[in-house]
Amino acid sequence: MEGNQEDFFNLDDFDMKGKTVLLRLDLNSPIHPLTGEIMSDTRFHSHVKTINRLKDSRVVILAHQSRPGKYDFVSLREHARVLQKILGRNVKFVDSLFGSEALAAIHSMRNGDILMLENTRFYSEDVVLDTSDFEVMEKTNFVRELSSACDFFVNDAFPAIHRNQTSLTGFTRVIPNIAGNLIQNETSSLNEFLNRKNGKKIAILAGSKIEDSIAVSRSFLLKNITEEILVGGVVANAFLWATGKEIGKKNRDFITKNNKKHEELIKTCRELVENYGDRIVMPEDFILNPSRARIHYLDKIPDDQILADIGPDTIAMFSEKIRGASAIFINGPMGMYELEDYSSGTYEILKEVARSEAMKIAGGGHTISAIETLKIQERIDHISTGGGALISYLSGEPMPVLEALKTSRKHFREMN
Repeated sequence: MEGNQEDFFNLDDFDMKGKTVLLRLDLNSPIHPLTGEIMSDTRFHSHVKTINRLKDSRVVILAHQSRPGKYDFVSLREHARVLQKILGRNVKFVDSLFGSEALAAIHSMRNGDILMLENTRFYSEDVVLDTSDFEVMEKTNFVRELSSACDFFVNDAFPAIHRNQTSLTGFTRVIPNIAGNLIQNETSSLNEFLNRKNGKKIAILAGSKIEDSIAVSRSFLLKNITEEILVGGVVANAFLWATGKEIGKKNRDFITKNNKKHEELIKTCRELVENYGDRIVMPEDFILNPSRARIHYLDKIPDDQILADIGPDTIAMFSEKIRGASAIFINGPMGMYELEDYSSGTYEILKEVARSEAMKIAGGGHTISAIETLKIQERIDHISTGGGALISYLSGEPMPVLEALKTSRKHFREMN
């Protein structure tokens, strides 16, 4: 479901100076299991522009971290400290989401103040309700109390736009919902890629999350969004297996152990190869782990070896495809790039993408990490903050947050 921005309220539609703004961010970040330290501040930086646009408002931040049962399901107290350091402005933390303490803190705010409330997922009203019914969410203490204290709801949580939870969609009909800068920039860039007609578009899909990449492959091929798909990493292994290639026990085991629906996924790959085989570009050679030997894809792959990187012939072939493209989407590393012996494929392909004059979009945590290691961020047109949201958006799946933004605009326009 594409986000057509004329269907949303945006930050230019209202004068929010002196108003109290409920701001939904996505600050969900990797947490060190021993120290509790936030290991990446990428998502914090992605929201700075929106926060700065609200510098004359009283900003009340909603955010989540992880989910119940996970080791990193922690308070947002440290998140407030990290955001304060990045902004260079005081960010007050309140260890509740609603109730007398939270409301008192909101009512005592002055223009320019920033307040961060506790992890929304600490509260059942954000995780267990029937969110298909606006009335159910509107009756919660969470929505009733916060909406009574706030004038607007700004949603900037692009990485969560595929989620339907009270903190994301519960305020739809209660106070005007407005798209923040991050949601606007993400949807604008992704729409530009999806709708681009001139020249040759390619997608480079790799990494270990084969379910996501197969879903995007299917959507891109079915809708003729890209002319070709270049596959690497475990994604390539899945496609090779689907063609009848014996990929070796270790590589098969990785796919079966990490994907409950592996039979269905391999079947989808097989169907895609049968229908679009000339548009799916698979590696020609690999580097094995632990032997570090190079092997051609037609050779027998030993059961005790992992296909750990693409080889030099594949790097050359993929590079030529990249040089002929007018638009490129890349998601996922070519192999075990964290280990120096198996990093060449990932790094060489990213460097070739960076050199290209094409429109370039990158996504996925490992891809972004590799881009940052190479220090080529400035040469990528758009680096997406979304994980599952990015995949869902590109696959054409429903986007509850975008639908809520549309519904809110229509609702409040009709009221006026």
